[in-house]
Amino acid sequence: MSRTGRTPRVFHGWYILAAAFVILFLNAGIRSTIGIMVKPMAADFGWSRSAISAAIFVNMAVYAVSLVITGRLYDRYGPKWIIAISTVLFSVGYILMAAMGSLWEFYLYFGVLNAAGLGGTTIPLFGSLIGRWFEKRRGLAVSLAFGGYCFGQFFLIPVFSDMIDISGWKSTSLWMGIISLVVNLALTFWIIRGDPRNFGLKPYGARDRRPAGGLSETLPESASGAAPDPAGGPISESVRVVDGPRDLTLVEAMRTRSLWLFTVVMFICGSADSLVTTHLVPLVTDYGISSGTAAAMLAWLGLLSLPGILLAGPAADAIGNKLPIIITFFLRVVLFAVVLFFQGRIPFWIFSLGFGFTLLVTAPLTTTLVGALYGVTHIGFISGFITTVHMLGGGLWSYLGGVIFDETGDYNLAFLISAAMAAVAVLCTFFIRDERHAPPGWIAEDAF
Repeated sequence: MSRTGRTPRVFHGWYILAAAFVILFLNAGIRSTIGIMVKPMAADFGWSRSAISAAIFVNMAVYAVSLVITGRLYDRYGPKWIIAISTVLFSVGYILMAAMGSLWEFYLYFGVLNAAGLGGTTIPLFGSLIGRWFEKRRGLAVSLAFGGYCFGQFFLIPVFSDMIDISGWKSTSLWMGIISLVVNLALTFWIIRGDPRNFGLKPYGARDRRPAGGLSETLPESASGAAPDPAGGPISESVRVVDGPRDLTLVEAMRTRSLWLFTVVMFICGSADSLVTTHLVPLVTDYGISSGTAAAMLAWLGLLSLPGILLAGPAADAIGNKLPIIITFFLRVVLFAVVLFFQGRIPFWIFSLGFGFTLLVTAPLTTTLVGALYGVTHIGFISGFITTVHMLGGGLWSYLGGVIFDETGDYNLAFLISAAMAAVAVLCTFFIRDERHAPPGWIAEDAF
């Protein structure tokens, strides 16, 4: 890619979108396999489900912290080395798991090393990256990239499940780490780039900003203090760029009610996501259903997240972010009720497919909502904070799900609480103010 201003034949953002798709494809399939490993590891080492779930809690807590760190580093230094270093940590964690023999090693390799690499190799960072390369149809572009996550779960979970049955979970863990290391590093150094303006390009669909006087002038958001038009539409010549509110920092965003309401929503979202993806296979096999069928349910859960994620981005472009989120959590209330009142092959399939549809709806909406409310300059850091809380909720509820099972013998109480929390998420979303927030004092300054 040239800095001379020469327009490339194919906009490089499309290559970045494709690379993000492949990396998420691999990482989703690999990451989701932990749910299939719960019972084999318990059988090999005699660990309880709460002990294994505790390692998953540690994993997601470290992941949550890594999201804040990688989000901040990404905003400052760009994506290439962040993704590369994260890939090494993510892959080495799985490679070392193949040789572990004790619980503390599981906590170290999976809970710490692997999780430290997740922050730079998963959805939040790639959402921020795609958001910088696409201004027009940003929601759709983010959704297409995130589609890799859905396909990865669908195609790779059955593959890794068969590998576990044939050669054992340790051999499977080794190969997952090697494949991730080689493929992700190759894509990172070959394709991934940072802000398009650093390479003489504008984001896809970006239009020239016009100062008063009508002269065309293209300004990055850091220069003007104004966020780009998220829809890529025309901007009136009579409006000065500097008249719009500048992008908010995380500290400034924390002073708004909308950020905390959405943070509660994402805590609840992460709680249910992790509970289901970690414990679905053990839950289903507890009722006498084969491990192959249970793995298929988890795989289809991943695939059915594709239509949800593909609809979420364009829906946000067309009608805003709140309604898709409200519908998502209302569906979850219904689905948890299905599992509470009915157990069996058909109810479990209904739950898996329905929950899969809701699984990643909030992933592109986090990026689009943060951009719409607070601008894109600090989108990585703000999104990282929100997703940190999302993952902390997931880790905590995944662990407590294992504790509840060990104490009661089933997951009914965990699912009942999850249904109530989903109802709370509906209410919180309703009160989010889905419009651009101004920094403190901006109106007073504008008045003069």
